[in-house]
Amino acid sequence: MGGGHGPGTIVEVAYALAWDLEARAIWRPLTARAARERDGVGLPYVVVYRLPGREVPLEVRLVSWREHYVGLWVYDDRGRRTDELDLRLLDDPGRLLSRRTRTWRYTGPDVPEFDDECPRSTTELFPDGRGSITRKPEGELGRTLITVPDAATRRWQARPGFDDWPVGAVSRLGLQGPVTLRAAPPAPDAAETPDAAREAPATCWHPPRPAQPGPIDALFRPGTRVTDGYHPEMTVVEPRRMGTLCVPSGLLAVSGPDDRAGKGPAMTIPVPPGAYALEEGQVHFGYDCEWRETWVTRTDTTAVRLLISETPALSWEMCLGPDDDTRLLVENEIFGFDTDAATGCFADAGAWVPLQELFERHLLRGEPGVGEDITDSMYFLRTQDEASGGELVAFATTGDGTYPVWVGRSADGEVAKLVVPVGGMPTVLQDDSSAPDAGRDTS
Repeated sequence: MGGGHGPGTIVEVAYALAWDLEARAIWRPLTARAARERDGVGLPYVVVYRLPGREVPLEVRLVSWREHYVGLWVYDDRGRRTDELDLRLLDDPGRLLSRRTRTWRYTGPDVPEFDDECPRSTTELFPDGRGSITRKPEGELGRTLITVPDAATRRWQARPGFDDWPVGAVSRLGLQGPVTLRAAPPAPDAAETPDAAREAPATCWHPPRPAQPGPIDALFRPGTRVTDGYHPEMTVVEPRRMGTLCVPSGLLAVSGPDDRAGKGPAMTIPVPPGAYALEEGQVHFGYDCEWRETWVTRTDTTAVRLLISETPALSWEMCLGPDDDTRLLVENEIFGFDTDAATGCFADAGAWVPLQELFERHLLRGEPGVGEDITDSMYFLRTQDEASGGELVAFATTGDGTYPVWVGRSADGEVAKLVVPVGGMPTVLQDDSSAPDAGRDTS
Protein backbone atom coordinates (compact mmCIF):
# COMPACT_ATOMS: atom_id res chain seq x y z
CA MET A 1 0.00 0.00 0.00
CA GLY A 2 1.31 3.48 -0.75
CA GLY A 3 0.34 7.12 -0.54
CA GLY A 4 -2.82 8.69 -1.79
CA HIS A 5 -4.19 10.03 1.47
CA GLY A 6 -3.99 13.71 0.58
CA PRO A 7 -1.44 16.07 2.08
CA GLY A 8 -1.08 13.86 5.16
CA THR A 9 -2.19 10.63 6.75
CA ILE A 10 -4.89 10.39 9.39
CA VAL A 11 -4.32 7.56 11.86
CA GLU A 12 -6.84 6.47 14.49
CA VAL A 13 -5.56 5.44 17.93
CA ALA A 14 -7.14 3.02 20.40
CA TYR A 15 -5.93 1.56 23.71
CA ALA A 16 -6.46 -1.79 25.42
CA LEU A 17 -5.11 -4.16 28.03
CA ALA A 18 -3.94 -6.64 25.39
CA TRP A 19 -3.84 -7.43 21.68
CA ASP A 20 -5.14 -10.74 20.34
CA LEU A 21 -2.70 -11.81 17.63
CA GLU A 22 -4.99 -14.51 16.25
CA ALA A 23 -8.12 -12.38 16.03
CA ARG A 24 -6.19 -9.17 15.20
CA ALA A 25 -8.38 -7.38 17.74
CA ILE A 26 -8.01 -5.54 21.02
CA TRP A 27 -8.87 -7.32 24.26
CA ARG A 28 -10.55 -5.26 26.99
CA PRO A 29 -10.38 -1.70 25.58
CA LEU A 30 -9.14 1.18 27.72
CA THR A 31 -9.68 4.89 27.68
CA ALA A 32 -6.67 7.04 26.87
CA ARG A 33 -6.60 8.24 30.47
CA ALA A 34 -6.50 4.69 31.82
CA ALA A 35 -3.67 3.80 29.42
CA ARG A 36 -1.73 6.90 30.47
CA GLU A 37 -2.09 5.94 34.14
CA ARG A 38 -0.84 2.41 33.43
CA ASP A 39 2.11 3.83 31.54
CA GLY A 40 3.02 5.98 34.53
CA VAL A 41 3.13 3.05 36.96
CA GLY A 42 4.69 0.53 34.55
CA LEU A 43 1.66 -1.70 33.96
CA PRO A 44 1.19 -3.28 30.52
CA TYR A 45 -1.14 -1.89 27.88
CA VAL A 46 -1.33 -1.75 24.09
CA VAL A 47 -1.82 1.01 21.54
CA VAL A 48 -3.43 0.18 18.19
CA TYR A 49 -3.13 2.41 15.12
CA ARG A 50 -5.46 2.05 12.14
CA LEU A 51 -6.22 3.96 8.98
CA PRO A 52 -9.86 5.14 8.93
CA GLY A 53 -12.03 2.51 7.32
CA ARG A 54 -9.30 -0.12 7.33
CA GLU A 55 -10.25 -3.30 9.16
CA VAL A 56 -6.75 -4.61 9.85
CA PRO A 57 -4.33 -2.63 12.05
CA LEU A 58 -1.54 -0.46 10.76
CA GLU A 59 0.69 -0.82 13.82
CA VAL A 60 0.39 -2.23 17.35
CA ARG A 61 2.58 -1.18 20.26
CA LEU A 62 2.82 -3.21 23.47
CA VAL A 63 4.26 -1.39 26.48
CA SER A 64 5.25 -2.93 29.81
CA TRP A 65 7.79 -0.79 31.62
CA ARG A 66 7.87 -3.12 34.62
CA GLU A 67 9.32 -5.72 32.28
CA HIS A 68 11.61 -3.15 30.59
CA TYR A 69 9.89 -3.89 27.30
CA VAL A 70 8.24 -2.20 24.33
CA GLY A 71 7.22 -4.15 21.25
CA LEU A 72 6.04 -2.93 17.85
CA TRP A 73 4.26 -4.85 15.10
CA VAL A 74 3.60 -3.42 11.64
CA TYR A 75 0.85 -4.98 9.48
CA ASP A 76 0.22 -4.88 5.74
CA ASP A 77 -3.22 -4.35 4.23
CA ARG A 78 -3.89 -8.10 4.29
CA GLY A 79 -3.30 -8.32 8.03
CA ARG A 80 0.12 -9.96 7.78
CA ARG A 81 2.83 -8.85 10.17
CA THR A 82 5.74 -7.40 8.22
CA ASP A 83 7.98 -5.79 10.84
CA GLU A 84 8.70 -6.41 14.51
CA LEU A 85 10.78 -4.22 16.80
CA ASP A 86 11.72 -5.41 20.30
CA LEU A 87 12.93 -2.53 22.51
CA ARG A 88 14.42 -2.91 26.01
CA LEU A 89 14.72 -0.28 28.71
CA LEU A 90 17.98 -1.05 30.48
CA ASP A 91 20.12 0.78 33.04
CA ASP A 92 19.72 4.23 31.52
CA PRO A 93 16.07 5.26 32.09
CA GLY A 94 16.19 7.59 29.10
CA ARG A 95 17.29 5.10 26.44
CA LEU A 96 15.85 2.05 24.73
CA LEU A 97 17.98 -0.70 23.19
CA SER A 98 16.78 -2.06 19.84
CA ARG A 99 17.23 -5.62 21.06
CA ARG A 100 15.78 -7.40 18.04
CA THR A 101 14.34 -6.34 14.69
CA ARG A 102 12.63 -8.81 12.37
CA THR A 103 11.17 -8.26 8.90
CA TRP A 104 9.17 -10.42 6.49
CA ARG A 105 8.76 -9.47 2.82
CA TYR A 106 5.87 -11.28 1.17
CA THR A 107 6.35 -11.97 -2.52
CA GLY A 108 2.64 -12.05 -3.38
CA PRO A 109 -0.78 -11.12 -2.03
CA ASP A 110 -1.65 -14.73 -1.19
CA VAL A 111 1.59 -15.69 0.58
CA PRO A 112 0.69 -16.75 4.16
CA GLU A 113 2.01 -14.82 7.14
CA PHE A 114 5.54 -15.95 8.09
CA ASP A 115 5.65 -18.37 5.14
CA ASP A 116 8.86 -20.41 5.20
CA GLU A 117 9.84 -19.29 1.71
CA CYS A 118 9.33 -15.54 2.10
CA PRO A 119 12.48 -13.39 2.43
CA ARG A 120 13.18 -12.34 6.01
CA SER A 121 15.87 -10.86 8.20
CA THR A 122 16.62 -10.72 11.92
CA THR A 123 18.94 -8.22 13.59
CA GLU A 124 20.10 -8.98 17.14
CA LEU A 125 21.83 -6.22 19.13
CA PHE A 126 23.37 -6.12 22.60
CA PRO A 127 24.42 -3.18 24.78
CA ASP A 128 28.11 -4.17 24.74
CA GLY A 129 28.37 -3.68 20.97
CA ARG A 130 27.85 -7.27 19.89
CA GLY A 131 25.24 -8.18 17.32
CA SER A 132 24.32 -10.19 14.24
CA ILE A 133 22.16 -9.93 11.14
CA THR A 134 20.62 -13.11 9.73
CA ARG A 135 19.06 -12.93 6.27
CA LYS A 136 17.12 -15.51 4.29
CA PRO A 137 17.06 -14.51 0.62
CA GLU A 138 14.09 -15.04 -1.66
CA GLY A 139 13.79 -18.44 -3.30
CA GLU A 140 16.63 -20.05 -1.34
CA LEU A 141 14.87 -22.32 1.12
CA GLY A 142 17.18 -23.39 3.93
CA ARG A 143 19.95 -20.90 3.09
CA THR A 144 20.81 -18.07 5.47
CA LEU A 145 23.41 -15.32 5.41
CA ILE A 146 24.88 -14.12 8.72
CA THR A 147 26.77 -10.84 8.99
CA VAL A 148 27.77 -8.35 11.69
CA PRO A 149 25.97 -4.98 11.99
CA ASP A 150 28.04 -2.03 10.83
CA ALA A 151 28.89 1.00 12.92
CA ALA A 152 25.95 2.98 11.49
CA THR A 153 23.36 0.53 12.86
CA ARG A 154 21.06 2.35 15.26
CA ARG A 155 21.39 0.56 18.57
CA TRP A 156 19.79 3.04 21.02
CA GLN A 157 16.96 5.55 20.93
CA ALA A 158 15.53 7.99 23.44
CA ARG A 159 12.52 6.86 25.43
CA PRO A 160 9.47 8.78 24.12
CA GLY A 161 6.81 10.17 26.40
CA PHE A 162 3.30 8.69 26.36
CA ASP A 163 2.13 11.07 23.60
CA ASP A 164 5.41 11.25 21.69
CA TRP A 165 5.70 7.86 19.98
CA PRO A 166 6.12 8.07 16.20
CA VAL A 167 3.99 5.82 13.99
CA GLY A 168 6.78 3.84 12.38
CA ALA A 169 4.48 2.12 9.90
CA VAL A 170 4.00 5.41 8.05
CA SER A 171 7.57 5.40 6.77
CA ARG A 172 7.86 1.60 6.50
CA LEU A 173 4.76 1.30 4.32
CA GLY A 174 5.38 4.42 2.26
CA LEU A 175 2.41 6.43 3.50
CA GLN A 176 2.37 10.16 3.01
CA GLY A 177 3.06 12.45 5.97
CA PRO A 178 2.61 14.38 8.07
CA VAL A 179 0.61 12.12 10.36
CA THR A 180 -2.47 13.38 12.18
CA LEU A 181 -3.53 11.22 15.12
CA ARG A 182 -7.11 11.14 16.27
CA ALA A 183 -8.95 9.01 18.79
CA ALA A 184 -10.68 5.97 17.37
CA PRO A 185 -14.43 5.77 17.91
CA PRO A 186 -14.79 4.82 21.59
CA ALA A 187 -15.46 1.19 22.34
CA PRO A 188 -18.67 0.74 24.33
CA ASP A 189 -16.87 -1.25 27.02
CA ALA A 190 -13.71 0.90 27.27
CA ALA A 191 -12.68 1.03 30.94
CA GLU A 192 -11.23 3.81 33.07
CA THR A 193 -10.23 1.40 35.86
CA PRO A 194 -9.94 -2.04 34.30
CA ASP A 195 -10.31 -5.19 36.34
CA ALA A 196 -7.08 -7.02 35.63
CA ALA A 197 -8.05 -10.15 37.58
CA ARG A 198 -8.99 -12.05 34.41
CA GLU A 199 -6.04 -13.33 32.44
CA ALA A 200 -5.82 -12.51 28.77
CA PRO A 201 -6.41 -15.39 26.32
CA ALA A 202 -3.37 -17.41 25.28
CA THR A 203 -3.60 -15.88 21.81
CA CYS A 204 -2.86 -12.40 23.21
CA TRP A 205 0.53 -10.82 22.78
CA HIS A 206 2.66 -10.55 25.90
CA PRO A 207 6.17 -9.33 26.74
CA PRO A 208 8.87 -11.92 26.00
CA ARG A 209 9.27 -14.43 28.82
CA PRO A 210 12.57 -16.21 29.50
CA ALA A 211 12.51 -19.99 29.53
CA GLN A 212 10.97 -21.44 32.68
CA PRO A 213 12.29 -24.48 34.56
CA GLY A 214 9.14 -26.54 34.25
CA PRO A 215 8.68 -29.52 36.59
CA ILE A 216 12.39 -30.04 37.24
CA ASP A 217 11.76 -32.05 40.40
CA ALA A 218 9.60 -34.53 38.45
CA LEU A 219 12.69 -35.76 36.60
CA PHE A 220 13.88 -37.26 39.89
CA ARG A 221 10.54 -38.50 41.25
CA PRO A 222 10.09 -42.25 40.65
CA GLY A 223 6.84 -43.19 38.96
CA THR A 224 6.37 -39.93 37.05
CA ARG A 225 5.41 -40.52 33.43
CA VAL A 226 7.02 -38.23 30.82
CA THR A 227 7.54 -38.06 27.07
CA ASP A 228 10.38 -36.63 25.00
CA GLY A 229 8.10 -36.23 21.96
CA TYR A 230 9.65 -39.23 20.25
CA HIS A 231 8.88 -41.96 22.77
CA PRO A 232 5.20 -41.62 23.77
CA GLU A 233 5.68 -42.71 27.38
CA MET A 234 8.71 -42.95 29.67
CA THR A 235 8.71 -43.64 33.42
CA VAL A 236 11.04 -41.91 35.86
CA VAL A 237 12.98 -44.41 37.96
CA GLU A 238 14.95 -43.99 41.20
CA PRO A 239 17.69 -41.35 40.87
CA ARG A 240 21.13 -42.87 40.44
CA ARG A 241 23.85 -41.71 42.83
CA MET A 242 27.33 -41.47 41.35
CA GLY A 243 29.59 -40.42 44.22
CA THR A 244 30.26 -36.95 45.54
CA LEU A 245 31.90 -33.67 44.55
CA CYS A 246 34.19 -31.88 47.01
CA VAL A 247 33.81 -28.08 47.10
CA PRO A 248 36.07 -26.92 49.99
CA SER A 249 36.19 -23.31 48.75
CA GLY A 250 32.44 -22.81 49.15
CA LEU A 251 32.13 -21.58 45.55
CA LEU A 252 30.63 -24.00 43.05
CA ALA A 253 31.30 -23.73 39.31
CA VAL A 254 29.01 -25.04 36.56
CA SER A 255 30.51 -24.74 33.12
CA GLY A 256 31.87 -26.39 30.06
CA PRO A 257 35.27 -27.66 31.20
CA ASP A 258 37.08 -26.49 28.06
CA ASP A 259 38.51 -23.14 29.20
CA ARG A 260 41.40 -22.62 26.81
CA ALA A 261 40.73 -18.87 26.66
CA GLY A 262 41.35 -18.62 30.41
CA LYS A 263 38.06 -16.84 31.10
CA GLY A 264 37.13 -19.06 34.02
CA PRO A 265 33.90 -20.99 34.57
CA ALA A 266 30.69 -19.83 32.90
CA MET A 267 28.83 -19.42 36.19
CA THR A 268 29.47 -19.78 39.91
CA ILE A 269 27.22 -19.98 42.94
CA PRO A 270 28.13 -19.85 46.66
CA VAL A 271 27.42 -23.01 48.68
CA PRO A 272 28.57 -24.14 52.14
CA PRO A 273 31.99 -25.85 51.90
CA GLY A 274 31.54 -29.61 51.76
CA ALA A 275 31.05 -32.72 49.67
CA TYR A 276 27.81 -33.06 47.70
CA ALA A 277 26.08 -36.04 46.14
CA LEU A 278 26.04 -36.37 42.36
CA GLU A 279 22.91 -37.88 40.83
CA GLU A 280 21.42 -38.79 37.48
CA GLY A 281 17.70 -38.47 36.79
CA GLN A 282 16.71 -41.45 34.64
CA VAL A 283 13.72 -42.76 32.69
CA HIS A 284 12.84 -46.29 31.63
CA PHE A 285 10.96 -46.95 28.39
CA GLY A 286 10.45 -49.42 25.60
CA TYR A 287 10.08 -49.17 21.84
CA ASP A 288 9.77 -51.32 18.76
CA CYS A 289 13.26 -51.47 17.24
CA GLU A 290 12.86 -51.86 13.48
CA TRP A 291 16.40 -52.94 12.67
CA ARG A 292 16.39 -55.59 15.43
CA GLU A 293 12.75 -56.49 14.73
CA THR A 294 11.95 -56.76 18.41
CA TRP A 295 10.71 -54.78 21.40
CA VAL A 296 13.60 -53.08 23.21
CA THR A 297 13.70 -51.56 26.70
CA ARG A 298 16.32 -49.14 27.94
CA THR A 299 17.10 -46.61 30.64
CA ASP A 300 18.39 -43.15 29.72
CA THR A 301 19.58 -40.15 31.70
CA THR A 302 17.50 -36.96 31.34
CA ALA A 303 19.32 -34.69 33.82
CA VAL A 304 22.24 -34.49 36.23
CA ARG A 305 21.85 -33.09 39.72
CA LEU A 306 24.05 -31.90 42.57
CA LEU A 307 22.42 -32.16 45.99
CA ILE A 308 23.51 -29.35 48.27
CA SER A 309 21.02 -30.51 50.90
CA GLU A 310 18.18 -33.00 51.31
CA THR A 311 15.79 -30.10 51.91
CA PRO A 312 13.04 -29.89 49.25
CA ALA A 313 13.44 -27.18 46.63
CA LEU A 314 10.32 -25.01 46.70
CA SER A 315 11.37 -22.63 43.92
CA TRP A 316 13.61 -22.80 40.87
CA GLU A 317 15.57 -20.09 39.08
CA MET A 318 17.93 -19.89 36.13
CA CYS A 319 21.57 -19.66 37.16
CA LEU A 320 23.25 -16.60 35.64
CA GLY A 321 26.81 -15.80 34.66
CA PRO A 322 28.51 -12.53 35.61
CA ASP A 323 27.43 -10.73 32.42
CA ASP A 324 23.96 -12.26 32.04
CA ASP A 325 20.97 -9.92 32.15
CA THR A 326 17.51 -11.52 31.94
CA ARG A 327 16.09 -8.25 30.58
CA LEU A 328 17.81 -9.10 27.28
CA LEU A 329 16.22 -12.53 26.80
CA VAL A 330 13.66 -13.03 24.06
CA GLU A 331 10.75 -15.48 24.32
CA ASN A 332 11.72 -18.83 25.87
CA GLU A 333 15.44 -18.00 25.65
CA ILE A 334 18.01 -19.17 28.19
CA PHE A 335 21.35 -18.31 29.66
CA GLY A 336 23.65 -21.20 30.46
CA PHE A 337 27.06 -22.67 29.79
CA ASP A 338 28.23 -23.26 26.22
CA THR A 339 29.81 -26.42 24.94
CA ASP A 340 31.14 -27.46 21.55
CA ALA A 341 32.26 -30.82 22.92
CA ALA A 342 28.94 -32.03 24.41
CA THR A 343 30.42 -31.72 27.90
CA GLY A 344 29.61 -29.86 31.10
CA CYS A 345 30.98 -30.06 34.62
CA PHE A 346 30.43 -29.32 38.30
CA ALA A 347 33.61 -28.10 39.97
CA ASP A 348 35.16 -26.27 42.90
CA ALA A 349 35.55 -22.75 41.49
CA GLY A 350 38.28 -22.00 44.01
CA ALA A 351 40.54 -24.52 42.26
CA TRP A 352 39.21 -23.99 38.74
CA VAL A 353 42.53 -23.41 36.99
CA PRO A 354 44.38 -26.52 38.22
CA LEU A 355 41.24 -28.68 37.91
CA GLN A 356 40.62 -27.57 34.35
CA GLU A 357 44.26 -28.13 33.45
CA LEU A 358 44.10 -31.66 34.91
CA PHE A 359 40.96 -32.30 32.85
CA GLU A 360 42.74 -31.36 29.63
CA ARG A 361 45.90 -33.29 30.51
CA HIS A 362 43.86 -36.44 31.13
CA LEU A 363 41.35 -36.17 28.31
CA LEU A 364 43.35 -34.55 25.54
CA ARG A 365 46.90 -35.66 26.29
CA GLY A 366 46.20 -38.99 27.92
CA GLU A 367 48.57 -38.39 30.84
CA PRO A 368 48.31 -41.15 33.44
CA GLY A 369 47.45 -40.39 37.05
CA VAL A 370 45.93 -36.93 36.56
CA GLY A 371 42.27 -37.95 36.29
CA GLU A 372 39.87 -40.76 37.03
CA ASP A 373 37.54 -42.21 34.41
CA ILE A 374 33.96 -42.92 35.47
CA THR A 375 32.27 -45.74 33.57
CA ASP A 376 28.64 -46.52 32.77
CA SER A 377 27.39 -43.03 33.59
CA MET A 378 26.77 -39.58 32.11
CA TYR A 379 29.46 -38.52 34.57
CA PHE A 380 32.64 -39.67 32.88
CA LEU A 381 35.70 -37.97 34.41
CA ARG A 382 36.89 -36.72 37.80
CA THR A 383 39.94 -34.60 38.59
CA GLN A 384 41.15 -33.47 42.01
CA ASP A 385 43.44 -30.64 43.05
CA GLU A 386 45.80 -32.14 45.65
CA ALA A 387 46.59 -28.77 47.23
CA SER A 388 42.99 -27.87 48.11
CA GLY A 389 41.07 -31.11 47.78
CA GLY A 390 38.67 -29.44 45.34
CA GLU A 391 37.24 -31.60 42.57
CA LEU A 392 35.87 -31.36 39.04
CA VAL A 393 33.42 -33.94 37.71
CA ALA A 394 32.60 -33.76 34.00
CA PHE A 395 29.33 -35.03 32.53
CA ALA A 396 28.17 -35.66 28.96
CA THR A 397 25.35 -33.77 27.30
CA THR A 398 23.46 -35.04 24.27
CA GLY A 399 24.93 -32.42 21.96
CA ASP A 400 26.62 -29.06 21.58
CA GLY A 401 25.00 -25.73 22.36
CA THR A 402 23.91 -23.85 25.47
CA TYR A 403 22.59 -25.69 28.52
CA PRO A 404 20.67 -23.96 31.31
CA VAL A 405 21.46 -24.59 34.96
CA TRP A 406 18.47 -24.56 37.31
CA VAL A 407 18.97 -23.66 40.95
CA GLY A 408 16.46 -25.02 43.45
CA ARG A 409 16.02 -23.05 46.66
CA SER A 410 14.48 -24.15 49.93
CA ALA A 411 11.76 -22.28 51.80
CA ASP A 412 14.40 -20.12 53.52
CA GLY A 413 16.02 -19.17 50.19
CA GLU A 414 19.11 -21.36 50.57
CA VAL A 415 20.50 -23.32 47.62
CA ALA A 416 19.24 -26.90 47.89
CA LYS A 417 19.92 -28.44 44.46
CA LEU A 418 21.35 -27.71 41.02
CA VAL A 419 20.01 -29.47 37.93
CA VAL A 420 21.18 -29.54 34.31
CA PRO A 421 18.82 -31.22 31.80
CA VAL A 422 21.27 -32.93 29.47
CA GLY A 423 18.95 -33.65 26.55
CA GLY A 424 16.06 -31.20 26.58
CA MET A 425 13.20 -30.96 29.05
CA PRO A 426 10.67 -33.81 28.73
CA THR A 427 6.96 -33.15 28.99
CA VAL A 428 5.32 -34.52 32.13
CA LEU A 429 2.28 -36.70 31.41
CA GLN A 430 1.46 -37.70 34.99
CA ASP A 431 3.27 -36.62 38.16
CA ASP A 432 3.05 -39.10 41.03
CA SER A 433 4.05 -36.55 43.65
CA SER A 434 1.01 -37.55 45.70
CA ALA A 435 2.00 -41.20 45.85
CA PRO A 436 2.75 -42.60 49.34
CA ASP A 437 6.48 -42.99 48.62
CA ALA A 438 6.91 -39.65 46.82
CA GLY A 439 8.47 -38.18 49.94
CA ARG A 440 11.65 -40.08 49.24
CA ASP A 441 12.63 -37.36 46.80
CA THR A 442 10.50 -34.24 46.69
CA SER A 443 13.33 -32.08 45.37
